[in-house]
Formats: sequence, structure tokens, C-alpha cells
Amino acid sequence: MARAPATFLGSPVLLLFLLAAVASGARLPVRPGAAGRAQPRGASAAAVFALGNFWRSEAAFGCLPGVLRTSVGYAGGSKASPEYRNLADHAECVKVEYDPRLIQYKQLLDVFWASHDPREVFGQGPDVGNQYRSIIFTNGTLEARLAALTKEREQAKDRTSVITTEIHPVGAFYPAEPEHQKFELKRKPFLVQLIGNLPEEELMSSTLAAKLNAFAAELCPPKTQKRISAKIDEIAKKGWPILRDI
Repeated sequence: MARAPATFLGSPVLLLFLLAAVASGARLPVRPGAAGRAQPRGASAAAVFALGNFWRSEAAFGCLPGVLRTSVGYAGGSKASPEYRNLADHAECVKVEYDPRLIQYKQLLDVFWASHDPREVFGQGPDVGNQYRSIIFTNGTLEARLAALTKEREQAKDRTSVITTEIHPVGAFYPAEPEHQKFELKRKPFLVQLIGNLPEEELMSSTLAAKLNAFAAELCPPKTQKRISAKIDEIAKKGWPILRDI
């Protein structure tokens, strides 16, 4: 279970604001690469990965410079319109929309490999089942080659066990139900309040929400975690303005 940084929940002023905030008050498949409203459509590309439970997986990518949006969903199977309780042969996935001028696909692959154990069979850690398998979904020959090269690199690190990661061309990506989007962020009601209680659609497409989702899971780099925590403390002390950027 992710824990908030000590500086975030350790501030008495911040805790008071948190308590006040809490006291107040059928899907269609979309092709990966469809841009949200936060950035021009032509500025983004998309990558889809399966690396275990998608709540944690989404947070793993949210704090990367150049990442525009993150969302979770289902891919890799044959069932039409899968649902969380009825995935059939689909896997839980994260879609990462990014600016290729600021971050390269290979950098996303590096995070993919570092964020799970690709040698596990039929699950990840305590999560057991086919829906948690490791998959890289590629869009075109170049991505397929990069995925294969990085898989070979990971395999070369230890020949005593086999990398289980599959590599497949990307197909339909079915967005997961709203309650699964930005899950780590939603576990911190104060943060949701701080960015203005965005509607689900805006929360899903918000670059800021993606970053704070990673922050809430303590998956930003340590210096970034401290910087964001300090900014949140400062904003809270000034009287709870809306947080618009970090």
C-alpha cells in the first residue's frame, strides 16, 4: 500500500485542510493515440503496456517529463467490451500518451521493465491471474524492434529464468471503468480537492492529475516528491487556492 510522504501529511495546517475538504461535500474501444484535450492532437503519441495491476502501473508513468496523459483499460484479448469483473482473455493495461519531442519510446520501455518483474508467471506479486501478465503492445516495426531488443537485454541479465513478457501489435484499447482511473490519486481526497474536483473525463485527460497520481503513489523521483510536497504545503498555508501546475 502506498504511503504519503511524511512532509505531505505531517503538516498540521495541511491536515486541517484535508479534514475540511473531506467533510464538504457501455464503453466503446478507442485506438491508442487518441489525444485528450490538454494538448494538441498532433503533439502526442501513445504506448500501451500491461505490467500487472493497472492501478500501480498507471502511477509508474505519470511523473515522467513529456508524459501528457495516462489512463487504464483492457487490451490483448478477444472479448468485446470487457469489464473489470469479466475480462475474459484481456490484460489490465495502462495507456501512456506522451510528447515524442520530450520523451522517447525507449525511455517508456525502460520504465516498463523497471516497474514489474517480467519473470513472474501468471501474475505479479500478490495479484494472480492471466489479466496481470506482462505485455508490450507495439505500434509499427520500429517499436516492435525496440521492444524485442530491450527484452533480449533483460533476458541477458539472468539466464536462469525466462522473461515471460509478450510482444504484440497494438489493437483495441478498452478504457476501464471511471473508478479505476487515477486510483492512487483518488486515495488522497485532499489532492483531488486541491485540483478542483475535476469531472471524471477531465481527470482522465489531465497532465496534472497524471503527475499527482504518481506523487500519491510515491513513484516520482525523490527530489520531485519533495518539491511537490513543499508546493502543496505552501498552497495550503496560503488559503487553499486551486493547484494548476507542478
